[in-house]
Amino acid sequence: MELLKEYLIPWSISNSISILFLVAAIRKPKLARLVFILLFAWACWINITTVHQDPNAYLEYAKMTPFQLYADFINGWFTSNSILMVTLIAIAQGLIAIGMMLKGQLFQIACLGAVIFFLAIIPLGIGSGFPATLIASIAIYFIWKKDDRDYLWRFKNEK
Repeated sequence: MELLKEYLIPWSISNSISILFLVAAIRKPKLARLVFILLFAWACWINITTVHQDPNAYLEYAKMTPFQLYADFINGWFTSNSILMVTLIAIAQGLIAIGMMLKGQLFQIACLGAVIFFLAIIPLGIGSGFPATLIASIAIYFIWKKDDRDYLWRFKNEK
């Protein structure tokens, strides 16, 4: 409960934004797609920058997860491999951002990658803003199903 008090404001903001993303995904999937592209590109940059300046910053997530297995992983293997792991995660986030700009199968793969990413960080609990990550994965699903799967900058009537 103490963690929730400490992180209440960022947690509330994350969850409010995820609800807005979901509404956008349902009503304006192209807009939501653009916002997720920007989110994943920003996350890529933030993670690359942070992990190379302060790799221990990610060890804070161990105290935020309600799952001992995740805490043990973060405090164990991840501690000595954080630069490699976070760099790989950041590269994946960058590829998701690029893929969501594209069309067809590459767009679908990027959406799948985004859903997997959001579901994979759910066990971080408040550290991932849960349930914001679950809501975001649902929003990605709507984009995946509702968008016309063309390039982001092209609309159906332009063809």
